[in-house]
Amino acid sequence: MRVEVGPDLDSFRTAARGLLARGVSPEQVLFTEEGSGQGSLLAPAVVPASAPVAGLSVPPAFLELAQKVACHRSPERWGLLYRVLWRLTHGERKLLEVESDADVYRVLTLAKGVQRDAHKMKAFVRFRRVEREGEEFFIAWHRPEHFIVRYVAPFFARRFPSMRWSILTPDASVSWDLEQLTYGPGVPRSQAPEGDALEEMWRTYYASTFNPARLNVRAMRAEMPKKHWATLPETRLIPELVRQAPQRTSRMVSPKLELSESSRFMPEHQDLASLAQAAQGCRACPLHERATRTVFGEGPAGARLMLVGEQPGDQEDRVGRPFIGPAGQLLDTVLAAVGLEREQLYVTNAVKHFGWVEGEEKQRLHAKPGRSEVLACKGWLDAEVAQVRPKMILCLGATAAQAFLGPGFRINLSRGQIFETPWAKAWMATFHPSALLRMPDERARAQARIHFEADLRRAADTLRALG
Repeated sequence: MRVEVGPDLDSFRTAARGLLARGVSPEQVLFTEEGSGQGSLLAPAVVPASAPVAGLSVPPAFLELAQKVACHRSPERWGLLYRVLWRLTHGERKLLEVESDADVYRVLTLAKGVQRDAHKMKAFVRFRRVEREGEEFFIAWHRPEHFIVRYVAPFFARRFPSMRWSILTPDASVSWDLEQLTYGPGVPRSQAPEGDALEEMWRTYYASTFNPARLNVRAMRAEMPKKHWATLPETRLIPELVRQAPQRTSRMVSPKLELSESSRFMPEHQDLASLAQAAQGCRACPLHERATRTVFGEGPAGARLMLVGEQPGDQEDRVGRPFIGPAGQLLDTVLAAVGLEREQLYVTNAVKHFGWVEGEEKQRLHAKPGRSEVLACKGWLDAEVAQVRPKMILCLGATAAQAFLGPGFRINLSRGQIFETPWAKAWMATFHPSALLRMPDERARAQARIHFEADLRRAADTLRALG
């Protein structure tokens, strides 16, 4: 039996309901689509409309899948949907839970393809402004892979309810008149406007948000296929932005030469022990006046990974060792979880003295060091890096990162990224563990902990890759 259906899900549902009511198995029916030009010696059968079959119900998950699969361009979709529908209604009620089943796997594959295409349409449609009889309209042309105009159009109606717009595609078109959606036939690209004044604004915005350090050309091509470039104004900028990316990234991590006051206290021999001894007498900034002692870095010379924090805390200041308080304990836990042994690392701070203010109960409260104090201590940090010569530096917190890259570094933009720098082959910044401990919101704290662990795991992987 050959059954001809329209290009939409409703037509299929009508036909499928009639076939099920008459007990027609999938092997007995061949679905073809109206206007497909698919030839056959058999005349299409007209399946009489049928009321829902008593006692026959379909899982909601199937209806959701069918809505997507119906949009797929594959001619097999109607026969596939009917075969799955037949099995669901003939003793295999939980069929969709068996993803290894060949029919289920194929249905899910088609649905994912449509979902991916819909995502790209939502991301890549660019409206051009035009005027008709004094009224403003916005028109876009897009080439989707599948028949998704009706599937995606409600999204644009919700997103741009106060605009009169049309989206034109080779297969179908849709217009929004502020009240309802109207569908029409496909339209060639030649009938769509080529550009407008908004494009320059869009290109300026795209260029300003383009982060060269995050550039991954392969991922960009996968996410933004070239077939869509013709209607995306920002793509004209991409070749030049890609070409300039290495130079711009290099500038982002180039050190800015600033004289450190601590250079006046440097010993003649700059091995780690001599540096630590000389730092005890450092008076390069006022922080030494209230601190109990200088807290210098510790760890083996030649350590492959150097951890740099902000400044010692209350407990570190009393004992004279870095990262031994609550933040240090959290750090030790995560280091162990990602397979790093603290004894093999060099751990230090950008600032060697504890800066604090007195609290209401006379406790010593952490006070973030200023730029002048970070710069005053920079000589000690540079000397430590020169002696340890780590393969990788991991900065804990913005202050540590800015000690290397200057105040322009933003940890919220570049956390977790790996840079090649003059100080180490690999350099990364992540959260300071004390920041995690201070977060009042439990959900935000849990999320930050996930990122923190992921960053340290990536650091461990990078270290292994460096050999």
